[in-house]
Amino acid sequence: MDDTGDTGDMEDTGGTGGPKGTDESRDVDGAAPPLVIVDAANVVGSVPDGWWRDRRGAAERLRDRLAAEGVPGRTGPVEVVLVVEGAARGVESVPGVRVESAPGSGDDHMVELVAGAARDRPVLVVTADRELRRRVTELGAEVAGPRAVRPR
Repeated sequence: MDDTGDTGDMEDTGGTGGPKGTDESRDVDGAAPPLVIVDAANVVGSVPDGWWRDRRGAAERLRDRLAAEGVPGRTGPVEVVLVVEGAARGVESVPGVRVESAPGSGDDHMVELVAGAARDRPVLVVTADRELRRRVTELGAEVAGPRAVRPR
């Protein structure tokens, strides 16, 4: 559940993106597409659909939906990174979604990803975690709640 009261609407990152961008996708100026980092544990945990019985399977379903549908409200290329942790570690990447297994804290890993990218391109982090939202916005990322990538 979104503990911030966020409606799930994405805030403007200053760029556009679409379903199947990768880090090799560049615009006409050679700029990298916006980066969308998805907190898998937080997004799958926001819907009580039995995900706790199969955390890896829930992360794979989210990955597959992102690969097929992209990020709602985005047009043009984006790079989507799904960060998994705990029992979901080991989920494989697919075309359109790079999956990163956090070696420790998923939150710390997402902060590292933002720190490495926020100076070069727009970054959107999808999570309802208040502390993570604070940490990534301090680095220049925009944030959106889990509804931004859940089916309507």
